[in-house]
Amino acid sequence: MSEPTVTRRFSQALVETAARLGINLPAMAPGEERVRLDVHDALWVKLCAAGDDPLIGLQLALHLQVGHLDVAGLLLMSSETLGEALELYTEYHPIVSQGGEVWFHDVGDQVALCYAGHYEVCREPRAEMSLGCAMHLARWCSGGRFEAAAVEFRHAPLDREARYTDLLGCPVHFGAPEDRLLFHRDMLELPLIQANPALRDQLRELADQSLGRLGQRSFSVTVSELVHQHPQAGKDDIAALLAISGRHLSRKLAEEGFSFKHLRDRELQQLACRALERGDKIAGISAELGFSDESAFSRSFRRWTGMSPSQYRA
Repeated sequence: MSEPTVTRRFSQALVETAARLGINLPAMAPGEERVRLDVHDALWVKLCAAGDDPLIGLQLALHLQVGHLDVAGLLLMSSETLGEALELYTEYHPIVSQGGEVWFHDVGDQVALCYAGHYEVCREPRAEMSLGCAMHLARWCSGGRFEAAAVEFRHAPLDREARYTDLLGCPVHFGAPEDRLLFHRDMLELPLIQANPALRDQLRELADQSLGRLGQRSFSVTVSELVHQHPQAGKDDIAALLAISGRHLSRKLAEEGFSFKHLRDRELQQLACRALERGDKIAGISAELGFSDESAFSRSFRRWTGMSPSQYRA
């Protein structure tokens, strides 16, 4: 695999944002549209050394804008709902940076948007910036309606805990198992103020091209597409289509921060929602998606969406 990189637009945004905060860094040297991760690491070292605020990561997060995330940011902005935007962000995050991963999963009756960086340089402020930026953009894209239940970090606080609450506007916890943003499931249904499905579809084509240039037509995307085409197929069936073992499939997905169950549930949920919106019968949807009976499908659908198929259709 080629050396990990970060989009130049994002690195440049850090330099410009730091300047607005009174931190002057050397201008980035001209070059390709992407910079190596070690160059981006060096930028963070200079940033943390030049600033006197231990919460520099959060300060940066509150000044970053959607456009700083390149085509991935514009794609999120044009999504119809926050849930759709999160799905797309997890898929296209490598466009912004190959130095970390973003994913989300259920935590009880809440959803956790998680971040993990593949570096050791300035890890804590970068984790704080990533989640702070996610919250800031979610609020902006939803017209201020997004509400977080909490933000949780693995590390100890870098400054007074009250400052975290003031900057993020929600409870903040430390010593957590993951760096994550927690919110209630109904937030996924929030409509976005800049929704534009036609533009979203065009931007997705550009985003796919960007991933292709990165060598990041990711394995998880390939698996997702196969599940979409063969919704009744299990893990071993999908692995056979790829001419690999089920164990190898699981290992390759884990390298990208995914599990087969997560991807399959995501695709089945999308197929189920579209079928319900078309008015298909629940029994037919259940059979088409490979469930043993209607009850099994309804239980899964409620776990995915927090409501029954009938309630969703209504």
